[in-house]
Amino acid sequence: MAAAAATALESWQAAAPRKRRSAARRPRRREAAPRGPEAEFESDSGVVLRRIWEGQNMPSNCIWGPALSETINRCLTKHLEQLKAPVGTLSDIFGNLHLDSLPEESDVATDSIPRETLVTGTCHLKCVCYGIGNFATCIIARNQLTFLLLLLEKCQIPRSHCWVYDPLFSQLEIEVLNTLGVTVLSENEEGKRSIRGEPTIFYMLHCGTALYNNLLWSNWSVDALSKMVIIGNSFKGLEERLLARILQKNYPYIAKILKGLEELEFPQTSQYMDIFNDTSVHWFPVQKLEQLSIDIWEFWEEPDYQDCEDLEIIRNKREDPSATD
Repeated sequence: MAAAAATALESWQAAAPRKRRSAARRPRRREAAPRGPEAEFESDSGVVLRRIWEGQNMPSNCIWGPALSETINRCLTKHLEQLKAPVGTLSDIFGNLHLDSLPEESDVATDSIPRETLVTGTCHLKCVCYGIGNFATCIIARNQLTFLLLLLEKCQIPRSHCWVYDPLFSQLEIEVLNTLGVTVLSENEEGKRSIRGEPTIFYMLHCGTALYNNLLWSNWSVDALSKMVIIGNSFKGLEERLLARILQKNYPYIAKILKGLEELEFPQTSQYMDIFNDTSVHWFPVQKLEQLSIDIWEFWEEPDYQDCEDLEIIRNKREDPSATD
C-alpha cells in the first residue's frame, strides 16, 4: 500500500517553503482574455460544455489528483468534525462518487451537459464561487471551473446549491453556467454574503484581497466563521507580502483572523501551476476563535476602502447619494 501511494504521488511535489515577497509581487490576477482565435472557436456553448466535460473525465488531464484530494479531504474532515457531522460521511462520498464517461463525438450537442452523479448522504454543504473568470476564452479559468464541478461532485453538493458570480462573465458564459445547473448571481455582492447559519465552502481563486476581507466582515462571529471553508489566496501569503500597518488598515478582518484559522496549502504541479499558485484551504476552528480577544469581535464596521489605492476588485455600481439632478 505504501508503495502504491508513493507511485500515485510521484508526479506531485511538496510545496516549497514560501519566500518572503514584496508587496509588488502579488499573485497574478486574471484579466479579461483578448478576443483571439480561441474566443472565436469557442463562441458556441456546446463547444465550451464539451471542453469542460473533457477536463472532468480525461485521466491524462486530471486536475483532481491524489495529493490534492488528500488536502481537501483532510480539511473537510476536520470541518465536519467541528460541525458534529458523521466523520465517515466524507470518506464514503470520496469513495463512492464516479464521473460520467466522456460521450461520443456524435452525442455532443449544443445542450450537452457534464452531468452530476449524486449519492445520497448526510453532508449538507453549500458552495459560493467568486471571480472564476472568462472560462469560454481562458483555459486557466476553464480548468478552475472544472475543478469547481469536481469539488461539488466529490463533496456531494448539488449544483443547485452552488452560487457563482464574476462581473466579467459574458452572456455565453452565463448560459453555459445555467446549463450546468449552478445558480448565477445577478448582483455584484462584493463578497458581502452571510452564510445565515448554513455550512458553506467559498471557492475564490486569485480574487482581490478586499473580497476576502468583505466576506469575513459579513460573517464576523465565532458561529458563522466556524461553519465556513475558504479556498483561495493564502492568508499567510498576504501577511508576508503586505506591511503589517497596510494589512491592518486596509484589510482589518484578515489581519485579525490570522490567529484564528488553520491553513493548508494546495500541492503544486508544473502542469497546473497557473491554476492553484498561492492557493490554500482555510478553516476556522472554534477553539482558536474563542481564544481571540473579545475586543476583536466588538469592532464590526463595514469596510469602505476610502484610502486603498489598489483595491483589486470591481465595485458594485451605486448611485452617489450626494449627486443632485
